[in-house]
Amino acid sequence: QVQLVESGGGLVQPGGSLSLSCADSGRTFSSHAMGWFRQAPGKEREFVATISASGTMTDYADAAKGRFTISRDNAKNTVYLQMNKLKPEDTADYSCAASWRTPFGSRLSSNYNYWGQGTQVTVSS
Repeated sequence: QVQLVESGGGLVQPGGSLSLSCADSGRTFSSHAMGWFRQAPGKEREFVATISASGTMTDYADAAKGRFTISRDNAKNTVYLQMNKLKPEDTADYSCAASWRTPFGSRLSSNYNYWGQGTQVTVSS
């Protein structure tokens, strides 16, 4: 059974930074691509970033490029999302997800099998 637990959310001023973590309790973390998604109130869930099982391939939504960095530590069963230069429009509930369908990463939420509970990120002055 895979259990994903996010941490690191909070309140930050515009222009600030936050680092999110997602710990995977499963035994096969290094075999699966991971992704970060977010959902703002009244909006649909949207893709933020994904990383391949090996960590060698990453992909970002246009809104995240140049500001966010996804990484993983397979020895710690953890995926990270470093968010810099945060904007009010980044305010959302951020969830990590694990894909058992592809090791290469995916922008599609339907390719992810397991989801965390989410962590709230609020960007406001």
